Amino acid sequence: MKYDLKKLDQAQVSLTFTVTPADYKKDVENAAVKLSERAAIKGFRPGKAPYNIVKQQLGELKIMQEAVDAIIQKTYYEAIKAEKLETVGAPQVSIEKLAPGNDFVYKATVALMPEVKLADISKIKVEPKVVTVGEEDIKKVLEDLQKMQPKETATSDAATKNHKVVVDMNMSIDKVLVEGGQAKNHQVYLNEAHYIPGFADQLIGLKKDDTKEFTLPFPKEHYQKHLAGKNVDISVKVNDIFTLEYQDIDDVFAKSVGQDSVAKLKELIKTNVTREAENKEDQRQEVVILDQMIEKTTFGELPQVLVDSEKRKMFQELQYDLDRRGITVEKYLQDLKKTEEQIFKDFTEQATKRAKAALISRQVALDNKITVSKEDMDHELAMIKMSYPGDQTVEENLKRPEIIDTIAATLQNKKVIALLKEKIVGKKK
Repeated sequence: MKYDLKKLDQAQVSLTFTVTPADYKKDVENAAVKLSERAAIKGFRPGKAPYNIVKQQLGELKIMQEAVDAIIQKTYYEAIKAEKLETVGAPQVSIEKLAPGNDFVYKATVALMPEVKLADISKIKVEPKVVTVGEEDIKKVLEDLQKMQPKETATSDAATKNHKVVVDMNMSIDKVLVEGGQAKNHQVYLNEAHYIPGFADQLIGLKKDDTKEFTLPFPKEHYQKHLAGKNVDISVKVNDIFTLEYQDIDDVFAKSVGQDSVAKLKELIKTNVTREAENKEDQRQEVVILDQMIEKTTFGELPQVLVDSEKRKMFQELQYDLDRRGITVEKYLQDLKKTEEQIFKDFTEQATKRAKAALISRQVALDNKITVSKEDMDHELAMIKMSYPGDQTVEENLKRPEIIDTIAATLQNKKVIALLKEKIVGKKK
């Protein structure tokens, strides 16, 4: 393997790699094994088909494509180590030549660490807030628990705040049906806030089989931007109405949720609510500290690749959040009437801030000799594996250098934040 290193503007370098077939032979063989584990190779158990058979059935190019990531990871990290480059962020990789039996050529562009002059920590001020949990906080949690176990009885009475109403619903704007705005047997608890403010109030007084049409404004922060803040016409048909009876909050109720008595239940709730409030206060302090550190720290020129790396992370986080809500990226972009490129541009300010925060964390770690020990890593890796028992994909990912680096950076950042809080707030965690 050989490479050519070239310095670029904006504190970047590019490395163009030429990897010979002899250099990547083992990676290709490993890739063939992985492919044969996923593909059904007639006459062979998964992962046991010889290379030539896999090549014959799946094609040499497919094997080569499977091996690309492993080749890049190995050669890139070898070069970075050999050149003693202080890089930051993930490299931008472009493949320039990929043909079985020939030299594999790719280019990696990576940012070099810019100069960072940390803010004077003695001038960073954070005023801690006292965390208090009162009876009203405990009562609210008890009521929420109570509402999770209602006894429901169908009724012919008109709906009140104490009822659950089941409706068929249609939404439209200017007589055009809203995509995704139709729902059958939509359940509405009239004593709880609905995602469309005012919707529950419109159902009060209705009886089974009643219909009603009304108009309500969608919240301005609604994720479907073409609906946010707009007046939406809604028609409903009431299918059922249920009376809700809640269990008294007594020792019997406490036992139904795993506690011996109401007193024990309240004690547990107070502990949990206090811990949650303390965690929120910790997070608030961390945000304030980082905001002030970023404002008062002097940075050299930030490489664009570093900011772009944070943009990609933000987009991945967005994808994960949309997946959890059952929304596709395509649908999200369609609703926003934006492209991925426009979304990335919108990320610029926040991505720059995140990049600066990462640089500060690294510099604080260097100045204070904060490191991540083998014991720290072993413990963290063990915890991750415990969360995904038997997941081979996770097992393989935890062997990848960039994944290990990310985990180590996360652990180091936690130590940095703890040190800053100790020095600025006076709280040792």
